[in-house]
Amino acid sequence: MAKNKIIPYRADLKTKARELRRNSTLSEILLWQEIKERKLFGYQFHRQVPMLDFIVDFYSHELQLAIEIDGYSHSQNYKYDIKRQAEIEQYGVQFLRFDDMEVKRDMQNVLRTLESWIRDKSQIK
Repeated sequence: MAKNKIIPYRADLKTKARELRRNSTLSEILLWQEIKERKLFGYQFHRQVPMLDFIVDFYSHELQLAIEIDGYSHSQNYKYDIKRQAEIEQYGVQFLRFDDMEVKRDMQNVLRTLESWIRDKSQIK
């Protein structure tokens, strides 16, 4: 697994990412509380990470894993999200997507899914 592979991004997205971090949704805040400070098997995650022409909700450079929380707006932007994900995946990034309500109502299942994905990819027992 490549460590800390840098994915190019538009410089103007840094300001937008900062703004998104300051104005996080409730589900983003809830998930961040569970994955920040290397809480998941020691892997570091970052919030609102610019990649190419896009910003992903959470990203671990070490795992090359992007986590997206899909709220109401994503159901209207489905085709855009699929195109965006496909472009980023060309750089070796994999995605896990969770529904906004799933994060709010069933965090344990979200964390189980993340832990299982990490175990499968990193051979953690």
